[in-house]
Amino acid sequence: MNTAVEHAMYGVSQLFLLPVLLAIALLFAHAFVALGAFLVQAWQRRRGHPAGFELRQEQARTPGLSTAGLELLALRRLERVRVATRVAPMLGLVATMIPMGPALQALSSGQMTEVGRALGVAFSAVILALLAAAITYAIGQVRRRWYAAELIALQPQEAA
Repeated sequence: MNTAVEHAMYGVSQLFLLPVLLAIALLFAHAFVALGAFLVQAWQRRRGHPAGFELRQEQARTPGLSTAGLELLALRRLERVRVATRVAPMLGLVATMIPMGPALQALSSGQMTEVGRALGVAFSAVILALLAAAITYAIGQVRRRWYAAELIALQPQEAA
């Protein structure tokens, strides 16, 4: 009975390889789309273009918007890169571990070509996942600072 459970778990885990690899590919693509949007926004901010200052624009569009509303907007804007930053490494680990089962089986039967293929998939996936996480982490950190500075600038000036 123990071997039946082990085989079932092995089979189920192998079913997740393709979806995990696709998710990593999507996160990798998302990281570069986010990087492009970030670079455009950085260029806009450097030039003083209003589109680069999202919170200021939103407050101008909605004059009664509270500071809490602006904070919520900032959190919502950061949400995708924050999720990508945290999920990509997890999926990279999963994509590393799933091919290890077939690689170890191939190693035990002397099929070195299959070992190499499985390890190639494992390491390629983790590299792409970590790159996606690094890119989105950097974007998130800089945007967090931008939004904090905008929120401070938008605070009503206190009487001295």
